[in-house]
Amino acid sequence: MEITYIGHACFVIKLSTGMSVCFDPYSHGSVPGLSDANAVADQVFCSHSHRDHSDSGSVRKPAVPYTGEKPEVTFINTFHDDVGGAARGKNDITIVNDNGKKIVHMGDIGCDLTDEQTALIKGCDLLMIPVGGFYTIDSKKAYELCQKIDPAVVIPMHYSGDGFGYDVISGREGFADLIRAEGIRQIVDSGSFAGSLPEGKTLLLMDPARKM
Repeated sequence: MEITYIGHACFVIKLSTGMSVCFDPYSHGSVPGLSDANAVADQVFCSHSHRDHSDSGSVRKPAVPYTGEKPEVTFINTFHDDVGGAARGKNDITIVNDNGKKIVHMGDIGCDLTDEQTALIKGCDLLMIPVGGFYTIDSKKAYELCQKIDPAVVIPMHYSGDGFGYDVISGREGFADLIRAEGIRQIVDSGSFAGSLPEGKTLLLMDPARKM
């Protein structure tokens, strides 16, 4: 598996089959401090229609497109806020099954999960979850959800950092501190990860590959 953190909530993941998928590509100029996503993938998933998550038209196909069997994909309908979508609308959690490995992208989740929704992603192999707050859940809520979901590997996303991200959202440090307090090991990577997913509970910190 190859994981590239483009930035914000956008990832490109090359699955074990060789097929590549892109989650939540952002539009030109929509995220301060990030250059154009310039993502390349066989398939695109957008959690909702806001322009910093839904520029599927900008994602280019690989020079040699994948023509094999596509993975099983499941969507969980949730909300972008904690008032039933009244403030910011709906949000989809995307689950991709990569030969038995469950990959979960939480989108701009802003609400809690029902027991039934939690059961669908519990024990997933890879979880990408927003931690910045304001538009999404914050670091404390993200940590609480991780305790329920119990992922093997978790990557925080949708946070601000040195020179990038929205001023109103926080960094990833609060979430990382909570995870580290449990003794979960941490891997810091520049912007891409290649190879088998780490064994055991892991916090994978990835810096945006498109940081200006």
